[in-house]
Amino acid sequence: MFFYLSQFLSFLAMPLTILLILIIGGAIFLKRKWGKKMLWTGIILLIFFTNPFLSNLALLAWEPDFKSFDEIENHEIGIVLTGVTNLSKTAYDRTFFNKGADRITHALQLYQMGKIKKILITGGQGLNPVNPQSEAELLQRFLIMTGMPQEDIWIEDQSKNTAQNAQFTKDFLVKKGIDTNQGFILITSAFHMYRAKGCFDKVGLKTETFPTDYYSHDVKYDIPSLIFPDSNSIQYWTKLFKEWLGIIVYKLVGYM
Repeated sequence: MFFYLSQFLSFLAMPLTILLILIIGGAIFLKRKWGKKMLWTGIILLIFFTNPFLSNLALLAWEPDFKSFDEIENHEIGIVLTGVTNLSKTAYDRTFFNKGADRITHALQLYQMGKIKKILITGGQGLNPVNPQSEAELLQRFLIMTGMPQEDIWIEDQSKNTAQNAQFTKDFLVKKGIDTNQGFILITSAFHMYRAKGCFDKVGLKTETFPTDYYSHDVKYDIPSLIFPDSNSIQYWTKLFKEWLGIIVYKLVGYM
């Protein structure tokens, strides 16, 4: 129930939803003074949310810096959070990726460099799945196809959100008889790392963070970045709003 409620609250608080309410509401009640204010507020916010320079600055301020592979100390297990595959496309001989594939490719690189000995993938099917396979299964298949031994790939495929990722991962480790007092490498998207780290801290798992999947880029002072509207900017703000709302809710219910 909490999973579906959080999804609905996220929808209501998203920039595009807010813009639609303001612009459509303002257009309907244009003859009223407050209707005009709604419309102009919507237009101004539309310009703001589609500006790529401003969205990139927000991302740069939020996402933690990436870490070089050399500075990562050796650990027994790297924990990878899912959320990077296209679960709406069903196939059994390949893995379709969305953005964020470097969560698993960077984990594979850590493994090949000897920084970790095993990869634990945590994540199930999410909301209203059409694919009978879990994300953890799909990523496990990808790693096996790269030549990684199956015994070095563990999957937890029941969790549906970040809080469950943390709790179910700990349960999985306990069931396997793994010492949960050791340190682990936590691998997820940079924009999501604060919430993920908070959840794993809450359940008592000590993790060293390894952020991946950056939405931000180096600052560019050119005409397109400064002036031209970009629909991708709304997507980036949506990512940030959803993450910020998730953090607030998680702290309220005690997941962090």
